[in-house]
Amino acid sequence: MKYIFEVHIRDGYRAEDYADAWVRASQLIQQAPGARGTELHRKIGDPHTLIAIAHWDSKASRDAMETQPNPEIKEIIRSAAPCCEIRLIGEFEEPEWVVMPPDAES
Repeated sequence: MKYIFEVHIRDGYRAEDYADAWVRASQLIQQAPGARGTELHRKIGDPHTLIAIAHWDSKASRDAMETQPNPEIKEIIRSAAPCCEIRLIGEFEEPEWVVMPPDAES
């Protein structure tokens, strides 16, 4: 599953300010069972808008991680709060099927 959210960087801050916190928190979150990696992308034409994607084996794995809050992760997220506004886009299951062009499979 994918957990996706949009990050808006506030005036006076840079995407790199948030990215530093993202990396530090992600390193800890990725130690949880079922964590499968994270991505952070800038929006084309808008360096103050990012999309963040966290990959998990399942929603249950992600929910289990949240039932045992890590105070260090919570502090990292709290420290990044002044630089951005975060909006949850949603939680998405892996697709039941994927259509790929024939050449993409090789």
